[in-house]
Amino acid sequence: MTELAGPLAAFLQEHLPRDRGASPHTVAGYAASFKLLAVFAAERHKLRPCRLQVGHLDIPTLLAFLNHLETDRDNGVRTRNARLSAIKSFFRYLEFRHPECLDLAAQVHALPQKRADLPPLDYLDRDEVQALLEAPATHTVTGLRDRAMLCLAYNAGLRVSELVGLALDDLQAPALDRIRILGKGRRGRVLPLWKQTRGALRTWLGVRPDSPDRHLFLNAFRTGLTRRGFAKRLALHAKAAARAVPSIAGKAVTPHALRHACALHTLEATGDIRQVALWLGHASLRSTELYLRVDPANKLDILAAQRPPNLRKGSFEGAHDDLLALLGDVAAP
Repeated sequence: MTELAGPLAAFLQEHLPRDRGASPHTVAGYAASFKLLAVFAAERHKLRPCRLQVGHLDIPTLLAFLNHLETDRDNGVRTRNARLSAIKSFFRYLEFRHPECLDLAAQVHALPQKRADLPPLDYLDRDEVQALLEAPATHTVTGLRDRAMLCLAYNAGLRVSELVGLALDDLQAPALDRIRILGKGRRGRVLPLWKQTRGALRTWLGVRPDSPDRHLFLNAFRTGLTRRGFAKRLALHAKAAARAVPSIAGKAVTPHALRHACALHTLEATGDIRQVALWLGHASLRSTELYLRVDPANKLDILAAQRPPNLRKGSFEGAHDDLLALLGDVAAP
């Protein structure tokens, strides 16, 4: 059997970044998936992880691993499917380099993605967004940084990875009227910034600590803020904002919440789903269509634009049919 460690290391360290142009974030996500899988497979086969062979990743093991993610780790279907996609990508890599794995690879590719229910999107309305943007204190350096982050995240509809990955050079200086974003799949976009966002950024840059780190937003150690760090600050400000607008307390204010709010408010303003897709950096309109299912006002506009046909009321009188006659006899008292 083919050992697992060597091909997996080449897949993560060479193939993904060099041949596929994958971002460090993507590589880290794949590595996390295989770390979980290696630990699970090693326990299942009573081996040390470094002794695993590709053949140990057979279909029963993979199915048990996917079930383990959902039942033992409480992962959702989307996370389960993302782990499976990483595994399939690795086996596509093996096909051309280790022909002895072709049969197993074909079986892995046949594993289906799991379908999940799509619950209604929980989003922030304009009053809730305003309360969240006003929650950070303006008399501390940390508060000024947080206000700039929240304003920018909402203005540009940023993913949290895009937000914390921004560098000083991504801002169009000195006007600060545009920002350059490198998004998912290395798709770049340039977006204009509102006057309020420019003001918040200019204030932050005026107090930003000196640091050799070129990230736009720094933590207490004067290095780039992490996704987890942003999530903690967001939770803190959401709690404060809920005191001003109590409806926030009943919503899940995740790092993606401001991105959803930006998308819905852009759709409301433009009425064009293509503009929303371009603003958010979506590769396909299929990713943006979920916002069409959210806005009830949009549904009412569509309904109001349709004129129902004028149909005369039907009747069975005068029409003889054996089945209808039988049903009429049975229904008669």
